[in-house]
Amino acid sequence: MTRAVRVVDSSRPEEVFAAIRDALSGGGPAVVPREGGDRGTGWPRGGDRVAQNVALVIETSGSTGTPKRVALSADALLASAAASAGALDGQGQWVLALPAHYVAGAQVLVRSLAAETEPVFSPPGHFDALRFAEAAGALEHDLRYTSLVPVQLSRLVEAAEAGSDRVGEALRRFDGILVGGQALPPALRERAQRLGARVVTTYGSSETAGGCVYDGVPIGTTVVRENEGQLEISGAVLAEGYVGDAERTAAAFTEHDGMRWYRTGDVGRVGEDGRVTVLGRSDNVIISGGEKVLLDAVERAVQELAGLEHAVVVAVDDAEWGQVPVVVVEGAGGTPLTAVRQHVAGRVGRAGAPARIVEVERVPRLASGKPDRVALAVIAAAAGGGVA
Repeated sequence: MTRAVRVVDSSRPEEVFAAIRDALSGGGPAVVPREGGDRGTGWPRGGDRVAQNVALVIETSGSTGTPKRVALSADALLASAAASAGALDGQGQWVLALPAHYVAGAQVLVRSLAAETEPVFSPPGHFDALRFAEAAGALEHDLRYTSLVPVQLSRLVEAAEAGSDRVGEALRRFDGILVGGQALPPALRERAQRLGARVVTTYGSSETAGGCVYDGVPIGTTVVRENEGQLEISGAVLAEGYVGDAERTAAAFTEHDGMRWYRTGDVGRVGEDGRVTVLGRSDNVIISGGEKVLLDAVERAVQELAGLEHAVVVAVDDAEWGQVPVVVVEGAGGTPLTAVRQHVAGRVGRAGAPARIVEVERVPRLASGKPDRVALAVIAAAAGGGVA
């Protein structure tokens, strides 16, 4: 059996909320939240349908820019919501501060439906700390939550540290602030906690119905294993696969001993206690001067420095070294290159020391909100310069 597909403009989160409610009840079409609505992408066409159990389709673009349409069943979405409630203090009321076409944004709506609470919608447009604080003030439930990406948390922390009592009160108002989408710099988490914020780091993807590992611990029925250095995930939260792409589905989802696993493509470790440590993307490794360099590790080290908390590290070809890491930062970084190189060399080795720092007015981003690393690599290469 199949069901129809409906595109809903994610800039109208109230409509997405209502559409997901209908889809989870089994009576409505599967929902495709899309920025700008139906923009003539060629899918879905009039007769296109998905499997009957699919309630939500999240469209993503990876680092290659090749689009994926992740099919999530009602069971996976509700299992994720239940796992989240179990890992937190229980079900509560949520502020939606992320676009509804992000899986983390859509899950705020699903969790609200599961809790039978009305979400509070942060005003659309550029994220503003004071407007977010106003939305937080509208929460009425005893348990209050939100889901953010690191740059949003940073804006709130900066505003509170600058003396905004309203923003500081908003941070403390939440029983849990989920932060995911990218690695959260430890220094930023410490600053938020000093202000009284209860921060929970999350790890997951659209293929796992959003975050399924909280502060390194798998939640609900989620199981994470290490397979040849890469992380794989199993559990009730897994997506059905990719709409219209059987080959990609078969490559990403496998079955072993009666369990279905999702290959994340992330390098990581699972400790004896089951705690998960994510080191970075397996496809984000370069060879510089004959040595392997994990760019995610370089980026984490760079983000420990003042003014570089949101810097991005990309690879650029180099005639002498093969490839070198380059730091791209929005605005003026503030930390001299020599200091950056010394700090990173001490953390990950001399081969990981960035060749240069490139300043841009604005970091280009994918539809998911993550930095567009392909575009940034082009910008970094065009900036030229050699190794310091």
